[in-house]
Amino acid sequence: MQARPFRIACVLLCLALAIPAFAQYGHPIKGTFSGDWWLKKGAENHVILQFDYDGTKDLVTGVMNPGPDAVPLQKLTVTPPAGGVAEALNGWPVHFEVDGKDKTGKTTHYVVDGKLENIGAFNKHLSGTWTVGTQKGQFKTTMQ
Repeated sequence: MQARPFRIACVLLCLALAIPAFAQYGHPIKGTFSGDWWLKKGAENHVILQFDYDGTKDLVTGVMNPGPDAVPLQKLTVTPPAGGVAEALNGWPVHFEVDGKDKTGKTTHYVVDGKLENIGAFNKHLSGTWTVGTQKGQFKTTMQ
């Protein structure tokens, strides 16, 4: 008769260990995304985007190409869908602007509109439209 309480205790212990695995770690966009942007396919430019979330202020901040040449993201907005799970699975709109340097060292204004997708997984994707001046291109990044 002592086997039954032992089995119940083991099941409860397994549940106690498994439930935190379903909890979300921080804000879905918090982390580093690596990928490419391009105005014309075949002429890709590598980019690293790093996002941070201050849970006390509900503020998302970020930088492009972290390191000595880091450029802060401006007008950064991440908009969680107002609907239920189905809307959240369709992606979260992300917008930011940045004044970076092009290959010649000239300051260039970029406007980026994308969607954060695959939110519940470790390999989240952020992709969409990358605008340089009047030219529109695309970008695709994956969370590292």
